[in-house]
Amino acid sequence: MLFSDQDMFRTIDLLNGIYMKAMNRYTNRDSITESLWQSATMTHHRTILPTKKYYDTLIIGGGITGITTALLLQKSGQACILAEKNTLGFGTTGGTTAHLNTFFDATYPQIERDFGEEAAKLVAQSGVESLNMIKQFVDEYGINCDFEYKDGYLFSQNEDESKALMEIFEASKKAGVAVSETDENGLPIPFEKAIKFKQQAQFHPLHYINALADEFIRIGGVIVEHTFIKKTDYGAGMHSVQSEKFTIVASNLVYATHIPPGINTFSVKCAPYRSYVLGLSLANEDYPQALSYDMLDAYHYFRTHVIDGKPYLLIGGEDHKTGHGNPQHSFLSLEQYAKRYFDIVSIDYRWSAQYYVPIDGLPYIGLLPHSNPNTFLATGFNGNGMVFGTLSSKIISDLILQKKNSYALLFDPGRIKPIAGFASLVAENADVAWHFIADRFSKTATSAISELRPCQGKLIEVHGRQLAIYKNEKGEITALNPRCTHAGCTVKFNDVEQSWDCPCHGGRYDITGKVLTGPPLKDLESINIS
Repeated sequence: MLFSDQDMFRTIDLLNGIYMKAMNRYTNRDSITESLWQSATMTHHRTILPTKKYYDTLIIGGGITGITTALLLQKSGQACILAEKNTLGFGTTGGTTAHLNTFFDATYPQIERDFGEEAAKLVAQSGVESLNMIKQFVDEYGINCDFEYKDGYLFSQNEDESKALMEIFEASKKAGVAVSETDENGLPIPFEKAIKFKQQAQFHPLHYINALADEFIRIGGVIVEHTFIKKTDYGAGMHSVQSEKFTIVASNLVYATHIPPGINTFSVKCAPYRSYVLGLSLANEDYPQALSYDMLDAYHYFRTHVIDGKPYLLIGGEDHKTGHGNPQHSFLSLEQYAKRYFDIVSIDYRWSAQYYVPIDGLPYIGLLPHSNPNTFLATGFNGNGMVFGTLSSKIISDLILQKKNSYALLFDPGRIKPIAGFASLVAENADVAWHFIADRFSKTATSAISELRPCQGKLIEVHGRQLAIYKNEKGEITALNPRCTHAGCTVKFNDVEQSWDCPCHGGRYDITGKVLTGPPLKDLESINIS
């Protein structure tokens, strides 16, 4: 898609406005763009020093996976502590569009082909159980998080898509999903065929997880925010975990952080992606009342949410691998797509968020292979983080409590699926090998630092050395070593989020080099170029 210079400069001005706004508020997400959920009043949980010598379980990560896991274990009688590097919901949970589905980015025909019919039925059951868990918590704790059941529409727009849609329809029915053919798609968008999934849902993700956190604390759980875990050791049957403030000792360790830290098998088994969202006000007040999805690659997704009495249409899509693509183009493409079908008064929100795609289609939930005993992880949720994050809490808590779980084997991180995952493994990591070599040895043309625009970053050769240079809105220059501290790839500047993103494994750093998103454990090296 082509964009005019006027489009591009207008988008740059808008994004610079977002940046300046972000600098004047407390940032509680891993991106400077503000999601719809951040405008709501938040509950902040004060960090206190751990009060016990040791805990049954330490959970690292304060998103939906970590908080739900902590609550389930604490309710079972364990003494649990949750450590979050920033604030609750700082990562993907604060940037999701919070679609709750019983169908997934890995479609039922794909699951049936790669894992078998019984596996497809298990995945379908897991989706229903996850939605039921969320609804049960909403009812049990009286959570005001706008939980609503909705119909979900998946629609095709050409012959090839229609053929694939009917395959999804038949495989979904076979897996036990409540789905039917329909003559509507919930949107003013032309379509050829559509199917309707019943009992889908939506909610306000930050209101939800904060309510769970309140209950966790009420029954004795401990939350330590602004706590970066720097090192983990294991001995005498216990994990000893060091932060910059204190050491936590626990019998079990749960990584609810997407990719676990360091270089491990999940650095190649999961590929990092970013997805883009617009929050729109419409002229005719004709907001969609369902969840809808087209079948493009990457697909678009739609829903409406009301905040303080005002409805917003949320449209997402234009995904690309982290550190690849062009974020400005993604927002422009999404905006132009939305204007084709909706009478837009204003674009009130623009944001993006990160997710990880597993090579064989299904998440990895359970014991971390080739690691210390009693170490658990949950990753590879694709675009279904709220559902699979909830499912992860049940699987992991059951494993820790030595309870039988019917989904544990299917989602086992140590599973071997060479046929199902091999093609994706090669495709997703071919460019990683290229970046290891090309970015390291190719030279960026010498460019005067003075040519940098305010709020722009660029790889520039300075005195024969490639540096990551950033100029802030005051004209002040920051220089960093551009080698990602995870595996040594060269970071690239994300002008939308004002971050340095690694194109290999999805590590992200802010403009000062501080880690925003794992798997890196160390900040980028600051370079004095004065």
